[in-house]
Amino acid sequence: MARRSRGGRRSMADMNVVPYIDVMLVLLVIFMVTAPMMQTGIELNLPNADTTPIVNNSGSTAVVISVDETGQYFVDGSDALDLDELGDLISRELSRSKEKPVYIRADKEVSYGFLMQAMAAAQQAGATNIGLMADPDALKN
Repeated sequence: MARRSRGGRRSMADMNVVPYIDVMLVLLVIFMVTAPMMQTGIELNLPNADTTPIVNNSGSTAVVISVDETGQYFVDGSDALDLDELGDLISRELSRSKEKPVYIRADKEVSYGFLMQAMAAAQQAGATNIGLMADPDALKN
């Protein structure tokens, strides 16, 4: 026979999980808020690399973009260029030979943004072979 509890009491075997769900949701929100901050707050010391001379097998001379510490762009000893002029000049050079490599020489103090703008201008002009130049002697020091 089935036993009935006295006075209509329920057994205490059922556990209330609502507080645990609340705690888990709060922890989820905390982790979602702090995760992006952890990714962007890392300071990096980029490594130096051993460089070897670049061999140009295409037979054409490369387009060399120089960027000074103030963010001015120069191509093969030209006067200072803005980004539009830089893109036009690279387009003209690449119209002669599509395989012509584009190398970017940047001063050590140049902001990363100026370097990326030069790379974007070269890419928009149609360059497919873009490289960065380094001074091998400077890397040894």
